[in-house]
Amino acid sequence: MHFDHYKLRLVQPTDADAFFELIDHNRPRLEDFFAGTVARTRSLQDTRDYFKEIADRIEARTYFPHILIDLVSGHFIGFMDIKSIDWNIPKAEIGYFIDAGYEGRGISSKALAALIDFATNELQIRKLLIRTHPENLAARALAERNGFQQEGIIRNDYKTTKGELVDLVYYGLVI
Repeated sequence: MHFDHYKLRLVQPTDADAFFELIDHNRPRLEDFFAGTVARTRSLQDTRDYFKEIADRIEARTYFPHILIDLVSGHFIGFMDIKSIDWNIPKAEIGYFIDAGYEGRGISSKALAALIDFATNELQIRKLLIRTHPENLAARALAERNGFQQEGIIRNDYKTTKGELVDLVYYGLVI
């Protein structure tokens, strides 16, 4: 999936080193709300091992992680995934982040639109969810710009890496 000078594609096993660099560069801002990913990428070897598991999950059609690449620099600048898939409904959750240096340029909005298109047309997902912290105004605005509607706030729905229970705002998009 291409737009402007960016590419969004499924991760590949050979992406582990560059993915580690992306996570490591953004680690302080990702620790609380990408806790699983951050925990699995503490070292380069951890990341390589994690990517072997990811390849199995992609093959099993239970997880669809995508990397966002700046085609001019060749750098990985963001990550979006389709997870928590329930093929019976069919529905799934989307998660996303972009490197701090690329925020506020509209890149995430275009990437999310491309991921929604992939989820609905390629995977035949009919409901997508986004969960975010109430104070993450950028993530909330991104969801709303892409047609998601707030469905509610679930109290004490997520435990951060610091062990704090926090509320999450749920957004839904029905296709």
